[in-house]
Amino acid sequence: MNDEQKTKIESKVFEKLIKHLQNRTDVQNIDLMNLSGFCRNCLSRWYTEAAEEYGSKIDKHQAREIIYGMPHSVWKEKYQTDADEDQKNKFKKTIAEDH
Repeated sequence: MNDEQKTKIESKVFEKLIKHLQNRTDVQNIDLMNLSGFCRNCLSRWYTEAAEEYGSKIDKHQAREIIYGMPHSVWKEKYQTDADEDQKNKFKKTIAEDH
């Protein structure tokens, strides 16, 4: 596999990951963070950073709309639920382990 093929494959995998997360609105960001250490917002930040690395300017809101498939405020209103105490405690532990 050459570099161009690898980049195309990685791009397709990323597209599928984004679509999967857009369709799995039942999965909350806190659950993603607790299980994997990253969430939709992390992907948005990484998207912004990669764009800047290649000379494009995409702000946080634009990147989140790309990742969420809609404005972040709309996604939050439609799908975000309040975290329960167990989720919050796991999140605190996850953050402490990462630092």
